[in-house]
Amino acid sequence: MRGLSDIETVGVVGAGTMGNGIAQVAAQQGYEVVMRDIEQSFVDRGMDAIDDSLAQFVRKDELSEDDADAVRARISGTTDLEDLAAADLVVEAAVEEMDVKRDIFADLDEVCESDVVLATNTSTLSITTIAAATERPELVVGLHFMNPVPIMKGVEIVVGERTDPAVANLSHEFAEDLGKETWESDDKPGFVTNRILMPWINEGVRAYDEGVATKEDIDRGMTLGTNVPMGPLQLADHIGLDVCLHATKTLHEELGDRYTPAYLLKRKVEAGDLGKKTGRGFYEYD
Repeated sequence: MRGLSDIETVGVVGAGTMGNGIAQVAAQQGYEVVMRDIEQSFVDRGMDAIDDSLAQFVRKDELSEDDADAVRARISGTTDLEDLAAADLVVEAAVEEMDVKRDIFADLDEVCESDVVLATNTSTLSITTIAAATERPELVVGLHFMNPVPIMKGVEIVVGERTDPAVANLSHEFAEDLGKETWESDDKPGFVTNRILMPWINEGVRAYDEGVATKEDIDRGMTLGTNVPMGPLQLADHIGLDVCLHATKTLHEELGDRYTPAYLLKRKVEAGDLGKKTGRGFYEYD
């Protein structure tokens, strides 16, 4: 297994919101990054998102233009998984579907050197099941970044049944080297974060649907009453209602009726009102 000092190139599978965020923070810390997705348009969109994010840091005087240019130069995009062969650590951030992730990990197992750690950014799926698609389950770990990755400080380290303790330690070290703070979870449904967060959001949706209060007062009550930065309905819009529904369905399947998705959450997703990314969820956005 490679140590932190051996990691020079980080591979990222998936150029979406999480993938391009992980690529950006790794490049900001000086790592060379290869970001791969299945279509060039997805790669281009991910690179554009990185450009937009870096531009915001520059506008806020948190990053110089020269430094932003240097970060961009350290990130290369590709549609060829073979280009991850030179990676010293790989983080998968593809769609939250078990079959897709297992296929990716089986391919990575063949492409990458045998001592390379393969991490998944999954927020709810079993690390152990993903790892079983490889011949190196001891080198598979969960590295669950929070959204938006360049802003949020937390990273959840998830340990599968076969994950080597040294791999868990490396994951903590790598995340901390990216300027993050970490906590560790066993490989149980939802881990720490989503096991608690998703029912909180789900109950906020249910309370709104049952007329407990207006959506504004539900969010205002939670922000002022519990000192969270964002209420459940607003947070759901920012995460994506489809993402919340998928996570809640997974928890429901694994843990039973207490995680039953709220009817209004399902209806919103069926209507295509997915939150901030579509311009309409519980609130409307430009």
